[in-house]
Amino acid sequence: MGINIIIGYILMFIGAFFFLASAIGLVRLPDLYTRMQAATKATTLGAISSILGIGLMKEEILVKSIILAVFIFLTAPISGSALIRASYKAKSPLTDKTVVDRLKEKEGETK
Repeated sequence: MGINIIIGYILMFIGAFFFLASAIGLVRLPDLYTRMQAATKATTLGAISSILGIGLMKEEILVKSIILAVFIFLTAPISGSALIRASYKAKSPLTDKTVVDRLKEKEGETK
């Protein structure tokens, strides 16, 4: 077993941990906005770690894995942010524990 295989398994384990953290966040967090944050950030890190781990284990797809990881790194946070803004504009309720509403403050400045 080469060092690439060992590092690949470690990255896949880290990716599985982030997927698990994302699933726990989806269940435990109180409102849509915090759940979306858990889903986008943890899932992005989990997917990138898993894809790079697989790429290290199968060297013939390493370049494709790196390209895919960069694509996910660039697009997943943007799509998550767009979904959260759309939910905010659709007036999805905040949790009672929310103390700061930056989007509302920004809208107040522009009007």
